[in-house]
Amino acid sequence: MPVYVTIHRIRRLVIAAIDDPYTLDQLRAPRMSMQVVRPLVDRLYNPDDLSTVYCLLANRVQFLRSQSDEAIHQSVNIARATVCELVAARILRRFHEDNPGRSGLLLLANILVSGFDAFDAAPEAIRRMSRAEQWPVQERGGHERKLMALELAILSESKILIASVACQRVVDAVYRGLVVYTPLSLVDILPDHYKHHPVSLYEPRRAAILNHRRLIVPQLRNLIELFHFVILLALYVLTMMHCNGNEHGTRKMGMYEAAFAIFTAGWVLEQFAAIVEHGWEVHAQNLWSFLDVTFILIYGVYGVVRAVELLLGLDINFALPMLTTAAPILLTRIAFNLMPDNIVFIALHAMMRDFMRLTFIAIWCFTGFLLGLLWLMRTTFNSPSVSWDADAPNWATVGKWLLWIWFGLDGTGIERTAEFHVVLGPTLAVTFAFLGNTLFLTILVAILTNTFSKIMDNAAAEIQFRRAVLTFQGVKSDSIFAYPPPFNMVALVIMLPLRLILGPGIFHTINVAVIRMVNVPVLLLIALYERRKVWARGMRVRARAWHHFGLSPYGDIQLVFSAEPPREVLDTLERLDGGGDGDECEVIGLGRVESGMGVRRRKGSGSLGSGWESG
Repeated sequence: MPVYVTIHRIRRLVIAAIDDPYTLDQLRAPRMSMQVVRPLVDRLYNPDDLSTVYCLLANRVQFLRSQSDEAIHQSVNIARATVCELVAARILRRFHEDNPGRSGLLLLANILVSGFDAFDAAPEAIRRMSRAEQWPVQERGGHERKLMALELAILSESKILIASVACQRVVDAVYRGLVVYTPLSLVDILPDHYKHHPVSLYEPRRAAILNHRRLIVPQLRNLIELFHFVILLALYVLTMMHCNGNEHGTRKMGMYEAAFAIFTAGWVLEQFAAIVEHGWEVHAQNLWSFLDVTFILIYGVYGVVRAVELLLGLDINFALPMLTTAAPILLTRIAFNLMPDNIVFIALHAMMRDFMRLTFIAIWCFTGFLLGLLWLMRTTFNSPSVSWDADAPNWATVGKWLLWIWFGLDGTGIERTAEFHVVLGPTLAVTFAFLGNTLFLTILVAILTNTFSKIMDNAAAEIQFRRAVLTFQGVKSDSIFAYPPPFNMVALVIMLPLRLILGPGIFHTINVAVIRMVNVPVLLLIALYERRKVWARGMRVRARAWHHFGLSPYGDIQLVFSAEPPREVLDTLERLDGGGDGDECEVIGLGRVESGMGVRRRKGSGSLGSGWESG
């Protein structure tokens, strides 16, 4: 497919169509829709080209990145990015309307989750020059450097496209495992790409009993990861409950602590693999990503300190007190796992990003007040007329005063800074109180309120976007995810060297055999669950069949739409609606609409295209 040509064609058309800053509401207005969006859809829609949605989202990503570099055209580039998303959603809807049934689902899945190369059909000189500048990637049998349209939609936060019916149909099918494919990733820790499975529809009755590929189905994967986290939390609770100074201040490590340390190391390896698989930009869209990173930092500090204590045989206890700070993070994370679609948690995730950004800026700026007071104290107490007091406050005490002033808890600092200088000390403290307690907190509350109101105004799209993120990240490419913690560390030590020694085919056979052996109970439960669902679905179909035997008073409502009306009924409809030639009739306000059960096309005109095709 001419992906390279289509990308640049779309860029030229969008730049020519949008030269002024428009908001989303303005672009959705009927006038702009008729003059800009619909003509672009008519011109770009091609039933034989599945890469158009990918090319539109690639242009959206580029326009969003350009808006931060080009200050003059910032608003214009945002409008162009919005147009790309609207056109992509319309084109995806046309594919959805033109291709019903299971075959249509497979087509939509190929549009959204099959990989596309941005340099397909590009001149060879361009390919050589551009590819040489990129970071080397792992060999994937000809599928290197490919990206999915769904990944670009998540990266650019295209919530309108993701919230569309067509996209949600694919996301739900991928989430439940009805649509299966080989995912594409940036870096794999334990790669096994001997076989590449194209996008296809899964049939449980034809699959193997121990199908290891079901371990990457998002719905099942989320349950498995939740089970792993529950084990981690249980080991953490047992470690904290059985720790005491006499036992853990010695050179020995307790049984529960050892189990927690080993299992958590495997869990951290799994999280690290999830981060490097698609990059931090995509992983950060996960609701609990900031909680995982915080816990990993705490565990890393604990591991280093505990290793020093054990190696040196110190009778001190610094590691476990550090580990206690992970309790609020782990308990909060389990709540995020159990309710990933809760709008409160979604809003909390967005507000946490704004809060951390503003807090970092405030700390950076208010450090000047701390240094100013410390230097003022030093110059005052070092003067010949003032004798140094042994009880003079240090930097920690001054910092505590400023912190209390910041939160409005205590005004001791304002009084004590008069000891530094009768005028300059209280002046700095009062200025800090005005800027920190009043100005900064007011700005912080205003920004967080605005963020929360935006999310609540578009709650349905936010929930669907987070579900798409959860689905996309649930389909794993790295085979390290098939090994549960702490077996993944053993696989990293044994299987990774084997991959360097053995050929791709032999390594794939050994890797699959080991994965199935390690996950035998889980794979048997998955096979039983999915085959039971197929049996239950067949029972529901047979139950619905009784409606056609007169056992349901509402069966006629379904049957009346099950077949297309005969020719004489269509002729009657044409006469009642004003007459027309062939299968078409003119309906006031609707244009030319094809009658019957098929797909319709409207005939119109636009500023960029020749209008909708007839018939």
